[in-house]
Amino acid sequence: MSKVNSTNSPTIVLVHGGFVDASGWEGVYHDLRQHGYPVSIPQNPTISLADDVAVTRRVIDAEPGPVVLVGHSYGGAVITEAGNHPKVKALVYIAAFAPDKNESVAALIKDPPPDAPVPPILPPVDGFLFLDKKKFAASFAADVEANRADFMANSQVPWGIEALNGTISEPAWRTKPSWYLVATDDRMIPPPAQHFMAKRAGSTVVEGKGSHSIYVSQPAVTAGLIRTAAQQVNSENTEKVSGDSNTFGIAASK
Repeated sequence: MSKVNSTNSPTIVLVHGGFVDASGWEGVYHDLRQHGYPVSIPQNPTISLADDVAVTRRVIDAEPGPVVLVGHSYGGAVITEAGNHPKVKALVYIAAFAPDKNESVAALIKDPPPDAPVPPILPPVDGFLFLDKKKFAASFAADVEANRADFMANSQVPWGIEALNGTISEPAWRTKPSWYLVATDDRMIPPPAQHFMAKRAGSTVVEGKGSHSIYVSQPAVTAGLIRTAAQQVNSENTEKVSGDSNTFGIAASK
């Protein structure tokens, strides 16, 4: 297994989405660490978008060098805002929301097409949302091992309405290269919606046959795309160190 040069390699920051916590990144974390990448994983409260962006930015602040910022699901909204941090050199969306300026996750899910699956989100309680535990696996984690999917359903993190309604001030994907893993069997964010957001963001797109929890069920596929983005950043850093002013060409692959 080849490992990266830790001197030039960026830190990977993994941002989780709604209804779950950061532990879902464990498989991806181990893959990236085995390949030599430093990794940090914020534990966001998912109460409001502003709070989650602040938590993520504090993690980025603590890193000594460049960062590749990765978001799953609602975490995509977080990285779209937090990604404006100057240390962030690339964004990776994993079956994630990629809102535009003044757009929220609520706006993106407001008018689903008639044939789209309907996520089993229960009515809000005290300003927080949960998924129906009995329907969680089928909608959120259909390809995750049954016992783990059951645990995920019964250890849900409340997702705040303020997080759902938080809007983006300026999307980082307008100025920074991005990659997008489309989960083709996703029943939370329809694949056509994922393709729409990825195209709008100018992301390099890879498809993976998996559920909304593809980052849990297929950590190697997920980490592989993240490593591709990180290698581009690493290559750029190496060129800067060597005095080569040329940068990598992202546009041609989009």
